[in-house]
Amino acid sequence: MTQDIDITPEALALLGGGQIAYVRTIRSEDVPAMFPQAPELAPGMTLFTLHAADGTPIMLTNSREAALANAKEHELVPVSVH
Repeated sequence: MTQDIDITPEALALLGGGQIAYVRTIRSEDVPAMFPQAPELAPGMTLFTLHAADGTPIMLTNSREAALANAKEHELVPVSVH
């Protein structure tokens, strides 16, 4: 039997001492909401974002490998999110 647990964004940010990040796939249409400073992108592109544990977007890239490399470069531990 599984049980759902509610975790506040503040509590989530504290997990792993601020060293945990995750990679998420997004569409180019979603970029302006997360990265307002990003240039306009063609619609329909698949992109990848690196996020802090609390969901704060850190970076945008066109490759999952680049997002993972950036996490490691900044001493963040990337985790899988389903």
